[in-house]
Amino acid sequence: MRIIAGDWRGRKLVAPQGDTTRPTADRARETLFSMLVSRLGSFEGLYVADLFAGSGALGLEALSRGAARAMFVEQDANAVKALRANIATFDAKDRSDVRASSVMGLGPAKEQPDLIFMDPPYDTGAGSVALDKLNRLGWIAPSAWISIETSRAETVEVKGFEVDAVRDSGKARLHLLRPAG
Repeated sequence: MRIIAGDWRGRKLVAPQGDTTRPTADRARETLFSMLVSRLGSFEGLYVADLFAGSGALGLEALSRGAARAMFVEQDANAVKALRANIATFDAKDRSDVRASSVMGLGPAKEQPDLIFMDPPYDTGAGSVALDKLNRLGWIAPSAWISIETSRAETVEVKGFEVDAVRDSGKARLHLLRPAG
């Protein structure tokens, strides 16, 4: 795994040991960021949340492309270790907030991210459940973009959200959502 673009382009990421997490493939990440660039134009100054973060590849990719800050939420100890190593490698500690906990354990929002990445375990529906809960806890800004990666067999439907785009990439299905107007 490597950073695809930006300041850290081509630099390697450490993957978590074991098989508890499934890192987003470079090709799927490239597809996702292409979708986002066409909608956002730039990542400059954004506050992003990388939920079910694993190695932190999505949040670190956004930081590499100019995002101001990233919050990473991951509960697996091996993944948190890899995530912290990646943040240290890229000297991004001052722009990163790592929370070693479950996404479902997050409390009410103190600040709303501009962009939320979710890469939950496949075939669990965890992305939809988490998005619904985060919405009720005030995490979703009216202008936010939400990306949920699932298996190709899964769909994402959450009351109060519109699906802007769905793309298949390898074994992954990428869903971009917006709060319903």
